[in-house]
Amino acid sequence: MLPVLQGAVMALILGTIAPEGWAATRIPFKEVRLIIEFNASAEDVGVQFFLDSDGWKEVQIYNPSGRQIFEAEATANLLSQGGGTELFVESVEPTLEDLPLEEFYEQFPEGRYRFAGITPAGDRLFGSARFSHDIPAGPDIITPASTPDDCAENVPLPVVISWNEVTTTIDGEPIDVVEYQVLAGDVIDALTTETMLTVPDGLLEEGTSYNFEVLAIAANGNQTITEGCFVTAD
Repeated sequence: MLPVLQGAVMALILGTIAPEGWAATRIPFKEVRLIIEFNASAEDVGVQFFLDSDGWKEVQIYNPSGRQIFEAEATANLLSQGGGTELFVESVEPTLEDLPLEEFYEQFPEGRYRFAGITPAGDRLFGSARFSHDIPAGPDIITPASTPDDCAENVPLPVVISWNEVTTTIDGEPIDVVEYQVLAGDVIDALTTETMLTVPDGLLEEGTSYNFEVLAIAANGNQTITEGCFVTAD
């Protein structure tokens, strides 16, 4: 085989030349990430991934061994619009009874996951995200104090949601938690580096039941949810 042709074929195999139009331009995704979301209350686990670009026609994700685990394609009117930009996908979250963590780890091994794609113009998109099995422990809720079977009753306004600082993984190893996210009903979605949040007056109604979640978000992106509920005082 001629050296020039051999080089071109090897470049195609290695992914340095996009199959469509043999475009030489390589454009990095603006952002890619792949994380674990663990629910300490429901004891279930799943993966989430996100990617962003100025426009993609097709995208793929490959695990550390090179096996493709996801593919999406923009067609018809979406492609005419210029393709996709942001894409967020969350997996189904089986309980640990149905999918023990050991099996989950085998399905999604640690390491670097490669994101690839083609733009509507035929240029190649690329990126990678490191995936970790280090999962933060669930935040231990202090107030409002509820149990899995009973909501906290007659909680006065303004409601203070507080929890203990998370410093370890679900296996008891040290971990760096960079922030917490608090979700309450359809009215609260807040990020904080503190271990408490006072819900501003006027957002919650008296004599009303609310479910809430506190998420511990680690530096590696993995996050763990603890659920709770309360009923505001009349």
